[in-house]
Amino acid sequence: MNILKRLIFVAAFLLPSLGLAQESSGSTSEGPSQEAINAAVSAYLTPNEFIGEKVRAAAIDAAENAIENGVDPKKAAADAIAAVYAPLANGDFIYTSVLFLVGGFLVFFMAAGFAMLESGLVRSKNVTMQLTKNISLFAFAAVFYYLIGYNLMYPLGTWMIDGLLSGVWGPGVLEVVGVTAAAADDLGYASTGSDFFFQLMFCAATASIVSGALAERIKLWPFLIFVIILTSVIYPLQASWKWGGGFLDEYGFLDFAGSTVVHSVGGWAALAGAIILGPRLGKYKDGKTNPIPGSNLALATLGTFILWLGWFGFNGGSQLAMGTVGDVADVSRIFANTNTAAAGGAIAALILTQILYKKPDLTMVLNGALAGLVSITAEPLTPSLGTATLIGAIGGLIVVFGVRLLDRLKIDDVVGAIPVHLFAGIWGTLAVVITNPDASIIPQIYGIIVVGIFTMVASLIVWYTLKSTVGIRVGQEEEINGLDISELGMEAYPEFSKG
Repeated sequence: MNILKRLIFVAAFLLPSLGLAQESSGSTSEGPSQEAINAAVSAYLTPNEFIGEKVRAAAIDAAENAIENGVDPKKAAADAIAAVYAPLANGDFIYTSVLFLVGGFLVFFMAAGFAMLESGLVRSKNVTMQLTKNISLFAFAAVFYYLIGYNLMYPLGTWMIDGLLSGVWGPGVLEVVGVTAAAADDLGYASTGSDFFFQLMFCAATASIVSGALAERIKLWPFLIFVIILTSVIYPLQASWKWGGGFLDEYGFLDFAGSTVVHSVGGWAALAGAIILGPRLGKYKDGKTNPIPGSNLALATLGTFILWLGWFGFNGGSQLAMGTVGDVADVSRIFANTNTAAAGGAIAALILTQILYKKPDLTMVLNGALAGLVSITAEPLTPSLGTATLIGAIGGLIVVFGVRLLDRLKIDDVVGAIPVHLFAGIWGTLAVVITNPDASIIPQIYGIIVVGIFTMVASLIVWYTLKSTVGIRVGQEEEINGLDISELGMEAYPEFSKG
């Protein structure tokens, strides 16, 4: 009946304009009568009123039946109310689960972006190695995050050391096949499978950051051993301190989608590896920095666009809810801010390289866009479009100067991953205080320092141990010939094997 009332209300206004109204008593060809309009308006219910009326009617009917049958009417009314609201709660669960799944496969596609970007920025003799590393690191991340990392990252209040170390150990466990609403792990949130899938993609992205920085001189298997430790222990442990409800979260540290938790962690791990590994042969000679051009800027550009696309899932999915109008509006706001921050970073790098080098540098523009994305990741929701553009633009400037700084320090980062993910990640984490009224500068600095020290120290220990035991760097002859042949015995471009 309530639906019929609303249809009458709509029809009262729409039918005359469509020329479908019929002449009847009390109405004219010019429109409905005032009496009809008044009746329709008085019958109209807002969605909340409609639900409230339905709940009250169900509760009254249940209570009446309970009284007639001699049972507790209050309990019967409560059960009836819960039954009416159950589909609404299930809706939140369903929509948020879909958000995680869609966001997750967008972030998964970022793995292809990293692979293409890195393949384009290394020399042709090392392309197959980068492709092998990228698909292998994702596979290992998927397995070891399941075996150890997921429960280490999300203790769900069960701590071995309060706020510091999870008390939940062992593989992740999904909900049973065909789970009912009553048996779901968290009906007010999302399915466990969708949450695991989404969070796994962030973990794998952290390892991808390390891959590009250490390209062209690192052995495959020591690198993959580091990936296993990074994705099963280092990344999940520090992430639990914020996203798992640990001590950084309690202190007020804010990081919406991971400028620090994801990107700076990858950057710190890459920096530690680059220091232990050393630069490529010929990169720094006679006090000069010698540019080593990549093999395929078209692939690098494609990779950047893929990463840009995947970032909508990265940041948008981190809203962690899609059950209300506000949630959906916020996700769309996040998409818009993420996009404009990337644009700001690209434009800033384009202009700055024109000023510094008298010609634009495409590789800097690509990294400028990525730095803009990293910069907005800590808080993509609260900025206006203009502020988001400026935050991204500053990230783009940071990358250009960051690359120059690393070269002065003789730290060889093949793809610019450290300036993009570490330097811009730090900036983005600090920039949260500009637009988010809940953020304070001291907790932000504290979080950056804690995560930085932990990740840097842990990574240095692992890299140094690997160097001292199995060795992490290929020999000089192997590096000159290229890792495709020396490590893998196959080439990406066999017709153009020298490069």
